Amino acid sequence: MMKYLKFWILVLVTSVCWGVVNGQNSTDSLAKPVPKAADVGAGRLPATIAPVKAPFPMPVFTIPAFPALTINIADKGAREGTMVTKVIQSAIDEVSRKKGGTVIIPRGIWKTGRISLKSNVNLHISEGAELHFSAEIEDYLPAVFTRNEGVELMSLGALIYANGQENIAVTGKGKLVGPPDGPVRKQYMNVNVIEKVVPADKPVHERVYEGKDGGFIFPPMFISPINCKKVYIEGITLENTPFWNVVPVYCDHVIIRGITVRSVGIPRGDGIDIESSRNVLIEYCTLSCGDDCFTIKAGRGDDGIRVNKPTENVVIRYCLAREGHGGITCGSETAGMIRNVYVYDCVFDDTDTGLRFKTRRSRAGGGDNLTYERIRMILRGDAVKFDMLGSRQYVGELADRLPARPVDKLTPAYRNITARFIVVEKARTFIDITGIPESPAANLLIENAYVNAKTAFKASDAEHITIRAASITVTDTLMRALDVRDVLFEKVYFNIPGRKLVMDVQGENSKNIRFTECVPDKPEGLD
Repeated sequence: MMKYLKFWILVLVTSVCWGVVNGQNSTDSLAKPVPKAADVGAGRLPATIAPVKAPFPMPVFTIPAFPALTINIADKGAREGTMVTKVIQSAIDEVSRKKGGTVIIPRGIWKTGRISLKSNVNLHISEGAELHFSAEIEDYLPAVFTRNEGVELMSLGALIYANGQENIAVTGKGKLVGPPDGPVRKQYMNVNVIEKVVPADKPVHERVYEGKDGGFIFPPMFISPINCKKVYIEGITLENTPFWNVVPVYCDHVIIRGITVRSVGIPRGDGIDIESSRNVLIEYCTLSCGDDCFTIKAGRGDDGIRVNKPTENVVIRYCLAREGHGGITCGSETAGMIRNVYVYDCVFDDTDTGLRFKTRRSRAGGGDNLTYERIRMILRGDAVKFDMLGSRQYVGELADRLPARPVDKLTPAYRNITARFIVVEKARTFIDITGIPESPAANLLIENAYVNAKTAFKASDAEHITIRAASITVTDTLMRALDVRDVLFEKVYFNIPGRKLVMDVQGENSKNIRFTECVPDKPEGLD
């Protein structure tokens, strides 16, 4: 009897997972085809924005319209081969003063320093136009209010910057090129973690880092509006960033569509970082990055708690991550909380990690209500990875798992995470969880998954984990659990021909690890 039961479980699970890959599972309206790389990314950008349907309320997103006023910088005296910062800024200021319109960067190669966007202005980078940014610190002074790695301070801000503006845009098929080698890239703080350099008890207006007298700067982001409403970024290509690429901070109603980022080889070259912002739509973007690709952040430690602004209501869809540390990463700055994130119909092709959840004992906050659907992953590392302890290099002894610490205001937590209709074509580990003993990773549901990996599961300090209706092909039959409780594998087919699955369970808190209607029905080593 058991032999036939296992056979029909295999038929059921294989059928469900084949539906995940090909969109043939009619039992669930969510089971559309999981996209491939050719189906998503900047090359597939449509002319209009489709309605957003998410598991939480979202606003209506439309492409903004700007008044008819247009200024071409070439008509205002800009000449290739010379610095045109003042011409661009004057045009932006004039258009904003006249109640809005478009500033055009025409075809050609233009040299500039920091540009500050103003309300009701669309900075349009024409096809064939390239804005090349200076490597000299003085071209980004005076210091402006910004946030660097989750800490507020005064420094260079961004190559394209805005503060307190409304209805701003950067559009076009042109290219933005970051600074060549020079002081902006070499004179930055790189000797310690930021909270050990920027005093939390010092007023923000006194936290000034502008490189004077041999001092360091915090490198500028590429595009970073701060405290802005109605931000629209479409179509442009960004190359050679000095730091993170597109970083809305404290913004409301942000649309990022069809951009291409190329920062491979730049150690901190994140693609898009949404930081303490809300009501965000990211779609049809292609990112190839030297660090994480799509990233959600919310402030760091004590300074992030002081600010107390979450990132919430974020939808990422039809995007392609070509290379990077994480396809989609939450953290590691989590102090203000990351909640209500919905990622669907995306492809992570040759990234290290797929779904990545980072924080540290000292970072506070965490993540809640995070949903992922129809994601395809071809990875060098792990498909679902929680890294909540970090390393001694950055947080000292707080990276040591034991002893458990008392829960306090700096204790972060990740909870209520759902991933369904997932295809993992290649990965090192399907699920790899490093939680915090006093704050385990909690309430993770993965269902309808088709997985090829070396290892299926390893976890420490986690609870309430469910893997349901999955086909998992692995070469390493050992699964590990350390202080893990309430774990359910249900209707899971482990494809391990000719070998048995083995479960190594350790820790006095490990309990209630169950395999229901699975093949094999129960691993060796599990009581």
